[in-house]
Amino acid sequence: MTLIELHIISNGKMPLEQLCEILTDIHSYITAIHIREKQKTAKELYQAVNLLTKVNVPLSKIMINDRVDVAFVTGVAGVQLGFHSLEASVVKEKFPELKVGCSIHSYEEGQKAKMDGANFILYGHVFPSKSKPDLAPRGLEELKKLTNLDIPVIAIGGITAENTGQVMKAGARGIAVMSGVLEARDPFMAVRAYQNVLKNGDV
Repeated sequence: MTLIELHIISNGKMPLEQLCEILTDIHSYITAIHIREKQKTAKELYQAVNLLTKVNVPLSKIMINDRVDVAFVTGVAGVQLGFHSLEASVVKEKFPELKVGCSIHSYEEGQKAKMDGANFILYGHVFPSKSKPDLAPRGLEELKKLTNLDIPVIAIGGITAENTGQVMKAGARGIAVMSGVLEARDPFMAVRAYQNVLKNGDV
């Protein structure tokens, strides 16, 4: 049976201690944690990983955004690459032990990520998103096309427990969530709501 994935992405807005506090409660219910802290230095990212391991978050669940050096040094699962990052093919060649995700916004970018050896693609934003209020959502049709590429597709952007079912019916391997969990009144209950749909279908 194919594992349905739930990725949580840090929002760069909260103190790392607060993020760790939330992740302590929810990490056993999620597949991956993306440390996406664009304003943080390499040293601060290194410290963030150490904080997470101190609260028993497995390194095998942690992905570092963009910073291949930090991902390699800390021994986390892998790195999430964006448009301005190193090419996935370069990272896979030099650091074969790292899992590589590519953030993409089109079918063509998905094809390239697959050719470059990425382990999965993060596609979005699917629905209207608070983090990208000025950009039109990309919708489900392109997502459906991407799922024919034979590479795991993780959908992101405006995904709620209520619309998760639509995303999974479109063929996604899983979902990635930021504010839907980290800014929820009760992050633990929010994660359980997402997991309930992922396991049992529509709410």
